[in-house]
Amino acid sequence: MTNLLNRKILLASRPVGMPDESNFEFIEENVPELQDGEVLIRSLYLSVDPYMRGRMSDAKSYAKPYEVGQPFKGGVVGKVIESKNSRFEAGQYVDGLMEWAEYNVSDGSGLRRLNPELAPVTTALHVLGMPGLTAYFGLLYIGEPKEGETVVVSGASGAVGTVVGQIAKLKGCRVV
Repeated sequence: MTNLLNRKILLASRPVGMPDESNFEFIEENVPELQDGEVLIRSLYLSVDPYMRGRMSDAKSYAKPYEVGQPFKGGVVGKVIESKNSRFEAGQYVDGLMEWAEYNVSDGSGLRRLNPELAPVTTALHVLGMPGLTAYFGLLYIGEPKEGETVVVSGASGAVGTVVGQIAKLKGCRVV
């Protein structure tokens, strides 16, 4: 795919207080030609998660900070447009940690194939993705709730907390 224009969002500067438009840069560049083993993915959905605000800072944290001048990265659901990787075919839906860009070139590592017949592909960014997996494993393998116990979810309006509450109810717990 030659002469395909890609649009990306970069972190232009580290915000002080609330981020605003000046902290971001919008660039356009050509999509490179695929090499053997690579796939070209058109982004369909980008995830905006609370942890991303922390990554805009250079403070020590569990997640590596974004680099100023580099593209934002987050959960992306996309469609394979072209493939030179035997694991992926054009037309397949995938998700993974990718740049906030209209197109991403990947060697396939970290990509997960999605089946839109099993669930809407958007669920890969919430209940069947990182927030859902965090809720599932955090509650069931760390919290180990028992039927009749009370589970308190302090962030129940968030992506992880909403799923924690639902799983706890399914396990017969009282949820606060």
